[in-house]
Amino acid sequence: QVQLVESGGGLVQPGGSLRLSCAASGIVFSNFGMGWYRQAPGKQRELVASITTRSNARYADSVQGRFTISRDNAKNTVRLQMNSLKPEDTAVFFCNAGTTAWGPGAYWGQGTQVTVSS
Repeated sequence: QVQLVESGGGLVQPGGSLRLSCAASGIVFSNFGMGWYRQAPGKQRELVASITTRSNARYADSVQGRFTISRDNAKNTVRLQMNSLKPEDTAVFFCNAGTTAWGPGAYWGQGTQVTVSS
């Protein structure tokens, strides 16, 4: 059974930082591209960052230079370091396994809330 468990969300002031983690089980993690997506109220889910099996990363324009995605194949974990957070980053963040350049894969985590507010 595939499980993706996100952690690290919370409330942070504008300009602050958070680090999200996603622990994967039930898959051969090193064989999967991974992605972080987010969904704000009333908006569609969007790709924030992705990382290939070779650790090549891509970012949405809105987070380029502020967010960093990384993976640790030994720990079956993908992380998203978020710096210089803005109120418009407020959303539920989801981890996805199987992300490619063509879109998300079949496996999703349950999501973790990130709220940026003073």
